[in-house]
Amino acid sequence: MRPILKNNIFVTFLFLLFVNPVYSACMDFYNQDLKTLQGEKFNLCEYQEKPILFVNTASKCGFTSQFEGLEKLYKQHSKDLLIVGFPSNDFNQEFKTDKEIQDFCKLTYAVDFPMMSKSNVVGPNVNPVYRNLKKMTGEAPMWNFYKFIVMPNAETAFVFPSTVGPESSEIMGLLEPYFKN
Repeated sequence: MRPILKNNIFVTFLFLLFVNPVYSACMDFYNQDLKTLQGEKFNLCEYQEKPILFVNTASKCGFTSQFEGLEKLYKQHSKDLLIVGFPSNDFNQEFKTDKEIQDFCKLTYAVDFPMMSKSNVVGPNVNPVYRNLKKMTGEAPMWNFYKFIVMPNAETAFVFPSTVGPESSEIMGLLEPYFKN
């Protein structure tokens, strides 16, 4: 093989390995085995370059109307922001099955952002994402609709209680610098 051709192949390989996001390594924080309410695999690794707002949800909570603000934020900025819902019955306000949760979210609030399968967000059986969020922030949800914002590449994370809405100035102040629109 000619030396020029060998060099071109080597440079192309390096480009694909280090520049192309398909070949980028997935950071530990994002490398989780997640399933949606529909039972489909969900890969957080695809979103590690953008801010992610994680929210633990419950269909029968007084804060459930925050689905409206979350969905509006997602529709307006889905190119630059990922919102992921984690239904949980840790505070005794969630339906029993993923199907009931999915139907409620779609029919009542037209939720289109990814919703994971029901899991624990606190306690000994906490799901891996919320275990990592607690490690990063030192906090676990104290109630439903706690919001955790993980900045790109899991550099930092911020926690907001249920009383802070998704479109609040505190949350928008963190996210707006990432919005290209």
